[in-house]
Amino acid sequence: MENNQNQQADTREHIVAVQKNGDGDLTAFKTSSGRVLDYATALQDVQAGRIAGVNAFKGRDGETYIRGDADGDPTNNLDQLPRFE
Repeated sequence: MENNQNQQADTREHIVAVQKNGDGDLTAFKTSSGRVLDYATALQDVQAGRIAGVNAFKGRDGETYIRGDADGDPTNNLDQLPRFE
């Protein structure tokens, strides 16, 4: 059964690029399949487990946000990903 979970992880999309607003907040995401998702849609996909390498968490303000999985590699943090137009 564990192998099936690993295979699923291998086939899920990953976030490969981001858009930010003037304040530096993430506003949209591009996935490994080329889909461009606004924040709300990306959050739904993350919560449904359709996007690998990220998770949803509730901030101190009570809102839910997307963040990269903690793996000790700062180069793949969402803020470090390439930007797209």
